[in-house]
Amino acid sequence: MSAVFDIDCVACPRLAGFLQQVRTDYPTYYARPVAPFGDASPRLLIVGLAPGMHGANRSGRPFTGDHAGILLYQTLYQFGFANQPQSVSADDALVLTGCRITNAVKCLPPANKPETAEVRRCNHFLAAEIDALPVTTAILALGSVAHAAVLMAAGIPPKAHKFAHGAVHDLAGGRKLYDSYHCSRYNTQTRRLTAEMFHAVFARIVADQT
Repeated sequence: MSAVFDIDCVACPRLAGFLQQVRTDYPTYYARPVAPFGDASPRLLIVGLAPGMHGANRSGRPFTGDHAGILLYQTLYQFGFANQPQSVSADDALVLTGCRITNAVKCLPPANKPETAEVRRCNHFLAAEIDALPVTTAILALGSVAHAAVLMAAGIPPKAHKFAHGAVHDLAGGRKLYDSYHCSRYNTQTRRLTAEMFHAVFARIVADQT
């Protein structure tokens, strides 16, 4: 059975080489594969794209310390999944309840763009993580790459479920996959994704589980 995470993974030569350079350029950064964070038995699994250069790659915790985490953690707090509305560092007092956050690719990719082969090579970690969860756990994909990675992990052809913000997809075994635009700086500042849009996705997830 595949492991859920390997901090020593260097399976992707491009990513491993890039992280080595980042450790040289930013010696205080975490700059290693970033582990999932949160409740071990969640009602909601959130799947992001990959660690951000000055966020998770710096802090060692998903969506922590950069702009992408601002809306996410505010929303988790609002819907009762977090005990505080901010995620500043990996050693702060933040606790997630009923929620777990992971990434499709566990290592920082150059220009925040993993190659398809890297998503595929990392996918066994996501598959193992999903397989270990109850089928009642909702899965929220942040962006089309995360959406495709969840389908890959579930052994579902990518064309079977098209990504669309606010869409809900029924997966095998009773699982549900929810889609949202990624809460990146670009998406929130251009208002492609507003707080109201993001909250509506969470409201639907909570309502479906009630």
